[in-house]
Amino acid sequence: MILLSIGAALFVALLAWQGLGSVTSTLLAAGWGLALVAAFHVVPLVLDAAAISVLVDRRRDGVTERDTLYARWIGESVNSLLPAGQIGGPVVMVRQLAQRGMRMRDAAAAITVSTTLQALAQIVFALLGLGLFGIYAAHGALQDLRTATIVATGVLGAMIVMFYIAQRRGLFGRMLRVVSKVFGKRDWSSLMTRADAVDAAVHELYRNRRRVAASFALSLVGWIVGTAEVWLALHFLGHPVDWIDALLLESVGQAIRGAGFAIPGSLGVQEGGYLLLAPLVGLPPDAALALSLAKRARELLLGLPGLLFLHFSERSWQRRRSTSVPAVD
Repeated sequence: MILLSIGAALFVALLAWQGLGSVTSTLLAAGWGLALVAAFHVVPLVLDAAAISVLVDRRRDGVTERDTLYARWIGESVNSLLPAGQIGGPVVMVRQLAQRGMRMRDAAAAITVSTTLQALAQIVFALLGLGLFGIYAAHGALQDLRTATIVATGVLGAMIVMFYIAQRRGLFGRMLRVVSKVFGKRDWSSLMTRADAVDAAVHELYRNRRRVAASFALSLVGWIVGTAEVWLALHFLGHPVDWIDALLLESVGQAIRGAGFAIPGSLGVQEGGYLLLAPLVGLPPDAALALSLAKRARELLLGLPGLLFLHFSERSWQRRRSTSVPAVD
């Protein structure tokens, strides 16, 4: 809540600094175009769901591509709209897959590996944007912004390396053993067995290089396709840019947002990132903030139905549990 308050204060300060009236008028110029931007986001959403699906043994686990799409949609909605950092979404995705018949350990392994690969793909995507940034900087445009971009990419890189190393060393088993030492007044043996089973499933997935490569490729394509969302939004906002400029804004902007992962929804961080990048593509500050608000509007248009779906899905699951023994292992 403290981080959310800081993010909200930064968000309000940036809007006040640039003038709420001018930003709002620019955003309203998009009109129904914002709905089209939200609709287009379904394309990268499907690609991200496919990146999970290739890690799943559908014959063994009994889940379909539609199940992974629902799980990804709900997880993204939780990450965007609830104050759960970036942890709540993966947890909910695991729960959704388990409720649809997948063993808990296999669902946890698939989501853990896919989240890692998506973060790695985001780093590659950010490096692509950083390369474009270098071309701009080589022509004398705002050399001082290079540092912010490198720092954001470095933070993301360090996070994913530490996360991967922790997985290889038994992330879930080690975490549970630490928890058991802190709260040691119960028998933890059953939970430790399950945690070790998740670690074993994670290691098994990483050994399947073909599936890992396919999941990474789909995640990277999803990031690149998401560039069209920025292109469309700026077109409807009345500040069209070319594809290269849109790619620069999306790749480096997402890296900056990712570096602010601890603040729910990266509130304020995303807006500051677009303000930093706007001069590189000749975008006025009010249009940069309107672009960020357009992306926030997309999160609301897709996220609120996702949270509603989660609510009814949980209610349905609880009713099924009350009438039969759950098959989650």
